[in-house]
Amino acid sequence: MQKKLVEDLDFYYDGTGYIVFTEHYHLEKGRCCGNGCRHCPYEFNNVREPRRSELLMNRQHEKKQDESH
Repeated sequence: MQKKLVEDLDFYYDGTGYIVFTEHYHLEKGRCCGNGCRHCPYEFNNVREPRRSELLMNRQHEKKQDESH
């Protein structure tokens, strides 16, 4: 039996209505699924190149922007 997902703990809806899984959800799952999820805590380990490098660069850029505000 699968665990029932809890809104705001396991997922939330973004501004366009898409479901976005949280870091908590991914940590409970225990591995990178390879889809390039927004809150992946596994450094996108199972995402194929060149997409993986692109995602990592974007994350680094977003982190720098957050630090400067």
